[in-house]
Amino acid sequence: MKTAELKLTQKWDKTFPQSDKVDHCKVTFINRYGITLAADMYVPKNVQGKLPAIAVCGPFGAVKEQCSGLYAQNMAERGFLTIAFDPSFTGESGGEPRYMASPDINTEDFQAAVDFLSVQENVDPERIGIIGICGWGGMALNTAALDTRVKATVASTMYDMTRVNANGYFDSEDSEEKRHEKKVMLNNLRTEEYKKGSYSRGGGCLPLPVPEDVPFFVKDYSEYYKGRAYHERSLNSNDGWNTLGCLSFMNQPILKYSNEIRSAVLVMHGEKAHSCYFGRDAFANMTADSKYTDNKELLIIPDAVHTDLYDNVDVIPFDKMEDFFRTNLK
Repeated sequence: MKTAELKLTQKWDKTFPQSDKVDHCKVTFINRYGITLAADMYVPKNVQGKLPAIAVCGPFGAVKEQCSGLYAQNMAERGFLTIAFDPSFTGESGGEPRYMASPDINTEDFQAAVDFLSVQENVDPERIGIIGICGWGGMALNTAALDTRVKATVASTMYDMTRVNANGYFDSEDSEEKRHEKKVMLNNLRTEEYKKGSYSRGGGCLPLPVPEDVPFFVKDYSEYYKGRAYHERSLNSNDGWNTLGCLSFMNQPILKYSNEIRSAVLVMHGEKAHSCYFGRDAFANMTADSKYTDNKELLIIPDAVHTDLYDNVDVIPFDKMEDFFRTNLK
């Protein structure tokens, strides 16, 4: 398979400052669907030999210039070779049509990142971990259940995208009737858009300032994506996903075999995050009727909300993550 030639921005256009402790460059790799993915590689300076490596992705609808890059750079400062990549159909990565999501292809994206890291001359292929943030936390757990090369996984402020698409927020639409209504609406839209020959976008976060009567987590997202971490390539910062981009998630339970994950997993969530139930339930399901619980951990961070684990470096437990990966990537 041949990688496509992508137009990659060479300037530093991240939403966080560049570190002088690591070397940074753009890289590309290809997944098994033939889609070329773009990534930022961060390599700690003044190190020799084969390094433990970590692939980072998320949040769902973000780009590598936002949260995943912050995680990757910070972990590189701590001695890991890291990449933060844009998923298929988004950011600087390839794939048409744009702004689509797929539980299968997006899991493959993580596996392709492991492919890439496994063959780097300065990486120990037996010491590879992954970090998934928000919707990519669920993808990371799905990858860990599938890819035995992954030795350690962190799911940070995670969403189960299959659950939220099928059941709505807080499972408020968890009924056959509600799911049927949603399917009718989306499939009727498929027909209309096929007739027109064009796809619509679902809309990103609300513009600032957001109305006072919206739920806190809606305000939380907008202040991150439209405010302090706005990026021109970010879906959530602009017009959002393809309106039909997540239809296939509605009947794809990606965490079905999570209790068969043998490798180490750290699930971490903010205590006051609206999404905390995803992390708590994912951990409970992962450890239920499992023979592999000794290397699984749930970390609930007091008073933290969802986006605190996007960019609040005083809240993101980088020391804990470093210890977790050092313990399990050896």
